[in-house]
Parts: sequence; structure tokens; C-alpha cells
Amino acid sequence: MKDLTLTPEILLQAYAAGVFPMAEARDSADVFWVDPKRRGILPLDGFHISRSLRRALLKRDYSISLNRDFRGVVAGCADREETWINDTIFDLYLDLHHAGFAHSLEVWDGGTLIGGVYGVTLGAAFFGESMFSQRRDASKIALAFLVDHLNRCGFRLFDTQFITPHLATLGGIEITRAAYRRRLAKALKARAGFLADVPIPDAQEVLQRNTQTS
Repeated sequence: MKDLTLTPEILLQAYAAGVFPMAEARDSADVFWVDPKRRGILPLDGFHISRSLRRALLKRDYSISLNRDFRGVVAGCADREETWINDTIFDLYLDLHHAGFAHSLEVWDGGTLIGGVYGVTLGAAFFGESMFSQRRDASKIALAFLVDHLNRCGFRLFDTQFITPHLATLGGIEITRAAYRRRLAKALKARAGFLADVPIPDAQEVLQRNTQTS
């Protein structure tokens, strides 16, 4: 697909249809659509907090924010040797963010951004796009707070696109394309608000609400 035909509106229509965009590499000129036969999701009632993640959460040597530095999170996700985030995708998600459809959760060490995750929202579905970590466990901490936030804001689907070993340790699973489409249809009919008036909790609250701690 040529970049000139790809707009934020088309991107939202694609998410609603169950597909998402990628580029071959940072320097690729074109973007293509992906519709996996097996789809990764992170069940919002099945997030797994291991003992090591629990210890990392309780250290409290970090702070959490929402939409404080969306550009910085996307840049952090793209700052790796191999990435599917080219300039077209970078700009499109900034446009979606400004339009209120893309959001980020950041992890900070003082004034330094050390991790985060970003994604797109439609209805009660959160389409997780990417995450990054510049300190051990920072991306896991981000996901723990994100899952807690999505639950409190009424979301019903956390789409991770694919399943990595990292996500599998946190409770991520694969489902068929048909099963995903059914869950997506239900989530799109519901309503949730990423920026709902819910305060950012402390780690102890996140742990107390999570029923999968081991």
C-alpha cells in the first residue's frame, strides 16, 4: 500500500475490521496490512504477576504516567535494530494520538523515560502496538499498570497482535482469527474510556486487584 493512501481514518477502519499495519523495516517506504491466522491477546482477567515482577513493582523506584510523552514511547519502541515502525507509521500514530485514539503509559526514573507501551483504542478494545524497556522489568511494570488501568476503565479486549515468549509469561495467549473477530465485535459494541477519571494507583493496589499473583 502506498503511503499517500494511508490515513488515520483508514487506519481506524482497519482496526475495526481486525487488521493492522506494519512496515518491513524502518527505512521501508511502504506499509502493508496484517491479519494473522492466530491472534495474540492478553486476557484482562488473566494477567500473571510472577514473584520477580512483584518484587520489581514493590521497589517503587519509578513513577507511572498516562499520555505524558506519547512521542517518546513510540520513539523508544522504534529505537532498536529491527523495527516495523517506519516514518509513515510513526506519523500516523501521532495523528491518532492527537485525535484521541492512541494512548501511552510511561514508566519513569525521575525525569528519564525508562519504559512504556502504546496502543489504539476503539470502543472497549485496546490494540497494543509496541512496548520498550531501558531498564530491567520496565516493560513488565508498564503492562501490569496498563492491564489494571484497562480493567478499571471498562475495556474488554487487549489485543497484542502476536504472542512472544515475554507476553506468554505474563498470561498472553493465542486464539484463532474467528475467535478474535467474535471478541472484537463484542468489544467494539461496548464503551470504555482510556482517559476515564481514575487515578494512577500505587503498586500495592495493582497487586491487590490482580488475582493471578504467584
